Amino acid sequence: MSNSSSITQFLLLAFTDTQDLQLLHFWLFLGIYLAALLGNGLIITTIAWDQHLHTPMYFFLLNLSLLDLGSITAVLPKSMDNSLRDSSTISYTGCAAQLFFYFFCASAEYFLLTIMSYDRYVAICKPLHYGTLLGSRACVHMAAAAWATGFLNALLHTANTFSLPLCKGNALGQFFCEIPQILKLSCSHSNLRELRLLLVSACLFSMCFIFVVVSYVQIFRAVLRIPSEQGRHKAFSTCLPHLAVVSLFVSTAMFAYLKPPSISSPSLDLVVSVLYSLVPPTLNPLIYSMRNWELRNALWKLMRDALLKEKTARNLLFNR
Repeated sequence: MSNSSSITQFLLLAFTDTQDLQLLHFWLFLGIYLAALLGNGLIITTIAWDQHLHTPMYFFLLNLSLLDLGSITAVLPKSMDNSLRDSSTISYTGCAAQLFFYFFCASAEYFLLTIMSYDRYVAICKPLHYGTLLGSRACVHMAAAAWATGFLNALLHTANTFSLPLCKGNALGQFFCEIPQILKLSCSHSNLRELRLLLVSACLFSMCFIFVVVSYVQIFRAVLRIPSEQGRHKAFSTCLPHLAVVSLFVSTAMFAYLKPPSISSPSLDLVVSVLYSLVPPTLNPLIYSMRNWELRNALWKLMRDALLKEKTARNLLFNR
């Protein structure tokens, strides 16, 4: 038995005890991390560089990419470092920081996805009022509200979780620090406060989910009333990437936290945690760029200009 004042570090769940497989785990996670950095970094750079993409939809997409980078950075580097050092430990403060930053980015991303559904609703159902309802100041305020709400939500949960006395050891059944695993280590009579706070957050997330569903019901009704097939296709093409990202984000998280205990096992929980923590930040840039010709064209233009500048610089250097 131990209490929280005597715990200086936590033990994370290792993927394997074999050194060769640990190196494979490192290289696999490194590939995923670099893919997420490259994809989200290209989207951020392209939107910031191309003036034609300075619209509400792409402004929110830029914020989404920033949050994706933050969430995956909160989780992966420590896991890769442990694989290289053949370790499974994380300090008490490091665990608190990891939990805070991941929960902050994930919460803010969910709120931002809700705002993005409102953006698509106004664009399709109220196009004449789009400039009024989603002006630059309104977009900044909505994005700031998503970030601030995510920050406050993460701060409350982190402070409350790490104020609980821990009396069931320091081994976490997860490869990164998250609230349910730390609650399992707390004294059974002392975690009701955090459970109530989680219930409030669940109600807030449920309201956001209902808002997204209602928005898309209205969007689909409006799209089906468009007389031309080309118009319907164009309207759907602007909504499907966002809908795919929301579905990926919500489905993986719901399966992780709401799956029946009868099918739960350490190996399955580990695989599911990888799905909901690493897959969405990595695939989101691909989902948004596949069906968005404006973003693809801007990206190719950016890469072409970068190659031309590099070629010009080489020629100048060679001529000298």
